[in-house]
Amino acid sequence: MNLGFILLILLYYLQRPMGPIEVSQEWKRIIKGGMIAAAIFWILANSGLPIISQIAILLNIGLGALIVYLTIRNPELQHRKGMVYAWLPIMAIFSIESLAEMISESFLESLDGYIGSAKFFAVIWAIVMWINNTKQRKALEKEKQKALEKEKEYKITEALKTQLEKQVAERTTELTKQKNELVKALDELKAAQEQLIHSEKMASLGELTAGIAHEIQNPLNFVNNFSDVSTELIEEAKEELASGNQEEAVEILSDLKTNLEKIMLHGKRADSIVKGMLLHSRSSTGQKEPTDINELADEYLRLSYHGLRAKDKSFNADFKIETDDNLEKISVVPGDVGRVLLNLINNGFYAADEKKRELNQKGVNDFLPSVIVKTHATNSGVKITVRDNGKGIPTSIQNKIFQPFFTTKPTGKGTGLGLSMSYDIITKGHNGRLEVKSKPGEFTEFEIFIPKNES
Repeated sequence: MNLGFILLILLYYLQRPMGPIEVSQEWKRIIKGGMIAAAIFWILANSGLPIISQIAILLNIGLGALIVYLTIRNPELQHRKGMVYAWLPIMAIFSIESLAEMISESFLESLDGYIGSAKFFAVIWAIVMWINNTKQRKALEKEKQKALEKEKEYKITEALKTQLEKQVAERTTELTKQKNELVKALDELKAAQEQLIHSEKMASLGELTAGIAHEIQNPLNFVNNFSDVSTELIEEAKEELASGNQEEAVEILSDLKTNLEKIMLHGKRADSIVKGMLLHSRSSTGQKEPTDINELADEYLRLSYHGLRAKDKSFNADFKIETDDNLEKISVVPGDVGRVLLNLINNGFYAADEKKRELNQKGVNDFLPSVIVKTHATNSGVKITVRDNGKGIPTSIQNKIFQPFFTTKPTGKGTGLGLSMSYDIITKGHNGRLEVKSKPGEFTEFEIFIPKNES
């Protein structure tokens, strides 16, 4: 074995992959060219021709030096430095041995002991470095395996990410579609609710109109009667003046003035009833104004009763109002508060009348439906209560009666919006409270509280 053979082995291992690291195709071609050159130099060195052998030996030494230089200096071959370092002592010893042999056989024999020892240590060095390189190769293989696993995980993650992005996009599209459908449904629901509220207002307007027709008839009758009497008084005054009886004429004129005052009083009464009807029938503007709650409650109590009487001639009930004379005017929307009172009073009459009908079926005929409206001034506002002696409200549903569309009346008797609309008018429109107290079978009492200085 000489230097050429060692170079062949070294070059062979240089072009092989080391763990996950491989040399480029260009360097593989260069290394294969070096292997061919080393093989040729090895053959020539062993040809037995003195000059050619010596030249081949020198070329092998130069080739070995070139391999060491390129491996150490070239960044692409940095991972092969360990292998070169392992073979470098053996290459150096064989180079020295070849040069000594070229000088003289005696000189080679004088170095034979040293060269033998050096070869031994060079082999030990090569084995140690080989083991170390093997460990490095295994470590590199582990790193490559980790890198492959990370790459695999990355690909899986990317695939999952892409899948999730697709699912998110599909879900977003679906949610957007559902949102649009819900918005459309909400708009339709709002339109339907507004229509139902309008229907509720029109239904209460019908009941109110019947009461107004009865209420307005009284002042109109007074106006007509006093007008007829006043006409007769004028004729009498003319006759007395014609007779020269001025004292009688003055007395008649005094009576005429009293009649005209009464005509004006009942005319204003009819005018206030008409205005109340207009306030109730038109959509509320939300404009608040100082209002006498006592007069408002009294007016709507009587309008409710007469309205129900106009619809059902058999309906009969007792009603009264207990007002607080110390109650000052308070700023409210009269039409809206009137709607609330009308709705609560109508409900009270309805509940009491239903109780009467049930008792009549059981043979009890002495029950009289009753609705009582009370007003009371407080330090912070006004309290209005509407109490009936009807069937009452079951405890289980008392917390539901202000919900939209909830009703205890039979189908066709109510929309379920009256109490809900009343609750919104008092709580949202006037920052007040609307509460209910009831004992099933005995009574129901609604309490309205409206604070002062609401604008």
